[in-house]
Amino acid sequence: QVQLVESGGGLVQAGGSLRLSCTASGYSASSLGMGWFRQSPGKGREFVAACRWDGRSTSYADSVKGRFTILKDNPENTVYLQMSSLKPEDTAVYYCAANSLGMPTTTTERYEYWGQGTQVTVSS
Repeated sequence: QVQLVESGGGLVQAGGSLRLSCTASGYSASSLGMGWFRQSPGKGREFVAACRWDGRSTSYADSVKGRFTILKDNPENTVYLQMSSLKPEDTAVYYCAANSLGMPTTTTERYEYWGQGTQVTVSS
């Protein structure tokens, strides 16, 4: 069983940066595809970014492309989401997820494991 724990959320001004971390335990993350999703009040969970098991293939939502970067550190069992040029519309709870396919899939249904989420608030 894989446990995922996110950290790094907080309050930041528009234009600022944050780095989210997600550490896996209970299983080696080296074979897992990893993704980040977010959910704001009244909306469904939406895809943000994902990477392949080796971190070499990535996928991004159009809304974050060029501003967010997903990085996978297999020796540390950790995946990061580096967020820059943040906008108020990026405000949401951010969730880390893992899939045993090992692929950078973009749909929630393909992910078996989820973290508890971390709040990101961007003030204008």
